[in-house]
Amino acid sequence: MPQASSGFRYAHHRFLQKDYARKMEKSEKLEDAVLTSEKADITDEHVEIENLQYADVVDKGRIDPFTWSSFVIYACAGVACLCACVNGYDGSLMTAINGMPFYQDQFDQGHLGVSTGLIFSMYTVGQMVGAIFAGPICDKFGRRAGMFIGAVIIMAGSAIISSSEHKPQFVGGRFALGFGIAMATTAAPMFIVECAPPQWRGRLTAFYNTGWFVGSIPAAGITLGCSHLQSNWSWRIPLILQAFPAAIVVCTVWFLPESPRWLMAQGRTEAAFTFLTKYHGNGDANHPIVQLEMREFAESIRTDGSDKVLWDFRAVIANRNVRWRFLMVFSMGFFGQMAGNGLGYFNLSIYQSLGFGTSMQFNMNLISTCTCACTSWIMVSLTGHPYLSQMSIHVLTSYLDRLPRRKVIVIGSSLVTLMLALNAGLSAKWASYGDGPKNLAVGNAAVAFYFLFNVAYSSTYTPLQALYPAECLETTTRAKGLALGSFVVGCTSFINLFCTPIAFGKMGWKFILVFVGWDTFETVMWYFLCVETHGRTLEELDEIFSSPNPVATSKRKRQMTNSAVRG
Repeated sequence: MPQASSGFRYAHHRFLQKDYARKMEKSEKLEDAVLTSEKADITDEHVEIENLQYADVVDKGRIDPFTWSSFVIYACAGVACLCACVNGYDGSLMTAINGMPFYQDQFDQGHLGVSTGLIFSMYTVGQMVGAIFAGPICDKFGRRAGMFIGAVIIMAGSAIISSSEHKPQFVGGRFALGFGIAMATTAAPMFIVECAPPQWRGRLTAFYNTGWFVGSIPAAGITLGCSHLQSNWSWRIPLILQAFPAAIVVCTVWFLPESPRWLMAQGRTEAAFTFLTKYHGNGDANHPIVQLEMREFAESIRTDGSDKVLWDFRAVIANRNVRWRFLMVFSMGFFGQMAGNGLGYFNLSIYQSLGFGTSMQFNMNLISTCTCACTSWIMVSLTGHPYLSQMSIHVLTSYLDRLPRRKVIVIGSSLVTLMLALNAGLSAKWASYGDGPKNLAVGNAAVAFYFLFNVAYSSTYTPLQALYPAECLETTTRAKGLALGSFVVGCTSFINLFCTPIAFGKMGWKFILVFVGWDTFETVMWYFLCVETHGRTLEELDEIFSSPNPVATSKRKRQMTNSAVRG
């Protein structure tokens, strides 16, 4: 490691001195608080918080959100969001293109069946293969490199697919797009969760996954406009534009700082300290946030960890602690993709089955996407707490309690099940009319509950699918853990996208009942297995996952008097 500068050595020495003094001071105050509570009636109002140390640090050392360094963090979140944007663009894109006459004529598509399932699911095959390479690349070359390589492959895939004349080339382009997406969407959430200050991490990481809608809304609008073109450009133009977000990532990612946790894991302590001072501490090396993070980095990040062995994935199952962590990652990837969201690729077919014409199908696809986006962004605003100044612990606690992960997942999964069940019931009633007179109110109600299903899904899984796995994993296993999570998502999406057009084409509304039953199972499993991660720093979760019952431990809150917390 390069010789540390004198400024860094001095700051590090001061950090150790202050850390020791702070620990002694806190120990004395905790002891005083306990003795006081045992010997006398305490009139101070008690405050329950999930992470006393974190709350204390945030209360004492806020970060100015309007400085240049803060805007750099926002840029990091924006570039990461563009990686999710490409993924969302593909969701709306293929939904709409599959209903375009010129696309159908060119590739003999448009009807739900094996051929449609192959084209849709080849994207997820690419994701599965790409996920195998994503973790080692992000560990070896950094998070920025993972996003850059993924974006380059996405651009190549867009070129291949938009110039297709025959189905094999189109299918190959779908594979390349999926491969690049896996690389980019493995690196991006790691990048933002590791770069964001602790008190902004929840909101910025949740914002990343809502980038899906930043892509899906323009895709729905672009395909709606291009659907009026009477040539192959009606489907080629939307495919070409899929490369645009990736091109922005390629042009900007190297101007952003690298993850401080990755730097620390590579033994580049001074570079990590410089990052934290500049972007988390308002330029102050003694900022409480900087001191807290440096202490936790030193305790939890290993320079000889499993991330140094590129193809060794054993670390994600090595002991009970990491197996629990990966169980949460697996559950979010598997349950999140099997909740019925795969039906969204076939929105137009669902609307058609309920009696809506072609033009209305495209319009409703756009409206549904916008509605879900608004819902997700509202939930993101609740994921983290807002701008914090020297406010009281009472106010701080009220914000920390706004979006507990476990509660949102369990309640949201219940709502997803209910909305889909109501949609299935009304769809059955509509189908019973056959070719005879129909009650249009039934069809409209079925669509309304399908919209509400998407809203429930968007308020539950969309903000948390990136945030929750990244929170559960520790630094040295995060790249490989998220890569395996992407592999799980790819496998599950393949089942969804290959089987759904076949099953829906043969079973109609009855196929929705499969998801109703499965979502009921998911809700029960989440209730018994979901570990609460909100309000903890990434490193402090190690205590929770090492406990005999991580679920019970994660729900337990510590109690402390105001005076003891404030010091």
